[in-house]
Amino acid sequence: MLLARKDFVELSASLVGMVENKKIEGYLCATTITTLDYLISKARNKKQAKIEIQKLLKLFRIAKVNSRVLGLSINSRFSGFEDAVQYYSGECSEVDGIVTRNTKDYKNTKLPIYNPEELWGLIASSHIN
Repeated sequence: MLLARKDFVELSASLVGMVENKKIEGYLCATTITTLDYLISKARNKKQAKIEIQKLLKLFRIAKVNSRVLGLSINSRFSGFEDAVQYYSGECSEVDGIVTRNTKDYKNTKLPIYNPEELWGLIASSHIN
């Protein structure tokens, strides 16, 4: 959404709007913030990255990355360490589920894993709007 990627921006903006309007509680993994800073700085500039990160910090709760999360991640069956860190930071923060476009890398997890379309469908079917 922050990079206005054509195929994803509308749905992403709708989901962020749900967080903004306090219809759902949103978390971001701490490492996601650093990745977004890098990507926005590269695509736009550092000043814009700072502005966008500040907005995100006001909207979302941040799931911590600490020694427990890293220990669970390094000893997990995840093929990718980054995916494991995101998953366990969410699990340790007691989130209800993980939203990712990369659902194939989150197999056999305790937490439900949704792609954005699935989450939007759940929200729509439960009449949270």
